[in-house]
Formats: sequence, structure tokens, C-alpha cells
Amino acid sequence: MLQKMMELFISPTKMIDMFTYQIVSDQPIEIIANNVQQACDNHKFALLKTYNYHEIVESKGFPIKRKVFIYEICQAKTASLMLTDYPNFSIFMPCKLAIYEHNEKTIISTMNMEIMLKAVSLNQELYSEATRLFNTLKSVMQSLSGK
Repeated sequence: MLQKMMELFISPTKMIDMFTYQIVSDQPIEIIANNVQQACDNHKFALLKTYNYHEIVESKGFPIKRKVFIYEICQAKTASLMLTDYPNFSIFMPCKLAIYEHNEKTIISTMNMEIMLKAVSLNQELYSEATRLFNTLKSVMQSLSGK
């Protein structure tokens, strides 16, 4: 029911914008991509996996004209708290950080967790920890952007 109502009142583009947090940077994508590991280390995120998506889809016969990097990152304490009480949140884990080229800019993006965090607000410890994680992730993104 909620999905139908959202579809009536919110355009697909607005819906994507609502669920996405992004920062636009003038820095070349290669510079930002080369700094992800250090930014994760500085903010106590574990960098679990890196995908050079433009290379992956090209190897499957579907080249694209932009570079796209996707990173899976994690803070174990928050993951543990989340999975203890809300194992259904596992589909949103680990946190994803995407960096891609668009209109001669570099976009650094992730899922806007604010909407999802409201779903766990009854567990104050988890809510506080997850909110801190999201704020830290935004700091990672800001540091990568060079702003």
C-alpha cells in the first residue's frame, strides 16, 4: 500500500534521490579511488571488497563509458548490533560506497540511511551506533571529495 502511494506522489527520480546520499567532487575519479583505503582506515571502517564495475561489465561484453567503483565497507560493532536484533537488515550490509563519473564530475554516493535508521529507533543503543556510523560514513565521503 505504501509503495503504491509513493509511486503516485513521487517520481522515480525523486525516489532514487530520496534513498541516496551523494557528494559531487571536481577531483578526478582516479585520485578519489586511490584514497578510499586511507579514508576508511582514518575513520575506522574495514574495506572488505572493491569492484571496478566498469571493468566487470566490459568483461561480460557490456562496456560503459564511465568509470564506476563500488566498495563494501564495514564497522563490525554496528554490524554485530544490527544483526543481533534485525537480521533482516543483512540485505543492506555491508555499507556500499559508490564512486562514479557523471557530467565531468565525480560522484561519491551511498544509501541514505536516515530513513532506515528510523526503523531501529526503539533500540536506542543500536540507533545511536548506526547514526554515528552514518555520520562517520558521510565524513569519509567528505574527506574523499576534497572539500
